[in-house]
Amino acid sequence: MQNFVFHNPTKLIFGRGTLPALKEEVPTYGTKVLLVYGGGSIKRNGIYDETLKYLQEINAQVFELSGVEPNPRLSTVHKGVEICKREQIDFLLAVGGGSVIDATKAIAVGAKFDGDVWDVITKKAQATDALPFGTVLTLAATGSEMNSGSVITNWETQEKLGWGTPLVFPRFSILDPVHTFTVPRDQTVYGIVDMMSHALEHYFSSAPNVPYNERMVEGLLVTVMEAGAKLVKDLENYELRETILFCGTMALNGVLSQGMTGDWGTHGIEHAVSAVYDIPHGGGLAIIFPNWIRYNLDKAMPKMKQLAIRVFQVDPTGKTDREIAEEGIDRLRAYWNSIGAPSRLADYQIDDSRLELMAEKATHAGTVGRTFPVGKADVLEILKMSL
Repeated sequence: MQNFVFHNPTKLIFGRGTLPALKEEVPTYGTKVLLVYGGGSIKRNGIYDETLKYLQEINAQVFELSGVEPNPRLSTVHKGVEICKREQIDFLLAVGGGSVIDATKAIAVGAKFDGDVWDVITKKAQATDALPFGTVLTLAATGSEMNSGSVITNWETQEKLGWGTPLVFPRFSILDPVHTFTVPRDQTVYGIVDMMSHALEHYFSSAPNVPYNERMVEGLLVTVMEAGAKLVKDLENYELRETILFCGTMALNGVLSQGMTGDWGTHGIEHAVSAVYDIPHGGGLAIIFPNWIRYNLDKAMPKMKQLAIRVFQVDPTGKTDREIAEEGIDRLRAYWNSIGAPSRLADYQIDDSRLELMAEKATHAGTVGRTFPVGKADVLEILKMSL
């Protein structure tokens, strides 16, 4: 195993009917609250009204920032920072999915930063403080509700960058599976792909002697695949929503990465694609990840062979290591196709006209990925495989 320090201070409040916990948690931090949310689905499904009711019961003064995009934009973050500074906000409450939470993290830092928060995101400056915030999760996908990472898109420069600081762990996160009942089928699928991709990124690690870590990843993948296949046909099944919601959190709250730093190259490549084309993150991952594995298979063979046998139930009898691994990749692709995920960039009307630009953006630091770092020429090939 690699040396590691594990610390996750987020209070997880999980289960049916947990939203009233707002009345206990929020007053700890102040009375001026900025409510951050997306395109309005929380108003249609009643979560907005219920949240406001509990905030009013504790006499909170509520300000609002709506319209956070699926790939949250720096311009929206700037609006939130301006509100926080102008109104002297005490606490942020993100009600939505990972995009809303990611934007809230950037707002929390920007509100306490003397300058443009983009400088923190691009690592030109370091955050030293952040407003406290909590979350009410409405979409199982990113794990942002229990980690200190965020992804923000600068649409003007067509950059989509991951960043993080321990200052932006949520103080609490409320996860009620019922709040995910109205998530449409396509977004449910993207969430399943996203959490599976997080698990897979961890798995492709060079850390030695990590048998338990690998089993945790494998167990999460099997659980998500079993529940996900049923959920896409039964979107208001509480038990299935509950399972997927919990798995999404556990896939990226630091538990799987203890002693086992993953690769994350596929995420870097997908960020470049969605920075240029603004496609759904989960959709991009579904297209790129199997091709990333196949491109790196000579080096990733032991891991992919093990994954093929343990997770994708490939029978190894009479097969070479490569044949076993290749069949595992095919079964991953087949599963994602079976639940309705895209398999080609052409599914988003993306052709080869901007591959060079996306490869350049993915490798802005020279290479992308930790375990199997790839350069621009490699990314170009992976993107061509994904057309």
